[in-house]
Amino acid sequence: MVRCKAPHIPDALLDQLLSGADPKTAFDPGGLLDDLKKALAERALNAEMDHHLSGDGGAGNSRNGYGRKTVTTYTGRLDLSVPRDRQASFDPQLIAKYQRRFPGFDEKVISMYARGMSNREIVGHLHELYGIDVSPDLISAVTDAVLEEIATWQARPLEPVYPIVFFDALRVKIRDEGFVRNKAVHVALGVRADGTKEILGLWIETNEGAKFWLRVMTEMKNRGVEDVLLAVVDGLRGFPEAIVAV
Repeated sequence: MVRCKAPHIPDALLDQLLSGADPKTAFDPGGLLDDLKKALAERALNAEMDHHLSGDGGAGNSRNGYGRKTVTTYTGRLDLSVPRDRQASFDPQLIAKYQRRFPGFDEKVISMYARGMSNREIVGHLHELYGIDVSPDLISAVTDAVLEEIATWQARPLEPVYPIVFFDALRVKIRDEGFVRNKAVHVALGVRADGTKEILGLWIETNEGAKFWLRVMTEMKNRGVEDVLLAVVDGLRGFPEAIVAV
């Protein structure tokens, strides 16, 4: 006879939580799951405050009541009681002082954005699935922050020497102006002296050619690359000449 696997949360505790409530509403906005999330978040914030007061931030310091903060999650909005200290030196890690979105919310927005959904489509999707209303401006703020991070990554300085760099193209499907198109994403994969690998850059170009790769080589040089000992490339005409020229 197959034995039932012991639950992570005892049935008795679940029965206690569901006592007097309609189980069908547990997943609704403001239901049991949101109550649990609120209780766990506030418990974690208070534990962080206890840790803060017991460490370097506790000298001459003490609790000073609670502040109210509304944070957006992917299931709704939570009104949290955030503990305060008299020296105002407490900076929680779970929900930072100026953070208004619960960890995980931005990742879901970015995932939908990466799948080609527009800002207003994401707003409608969040409302339809989770019953929460967010503005297109909030979605723009989330995606713009990611675009800024991408731009920083694309322009970051590189190592002066790479023993090996692989140059190649991957054919991927990308949503572009409402249509899914096959595009070439060109990749420069560098191998450092210690054997670790690093993506040096990604470029989308309709036509692969020597002029394009010459531009890539120049960009890499401008970002600090002084020498590549071994460049692994395909048989594209003019590619080796572009490498040597730079």
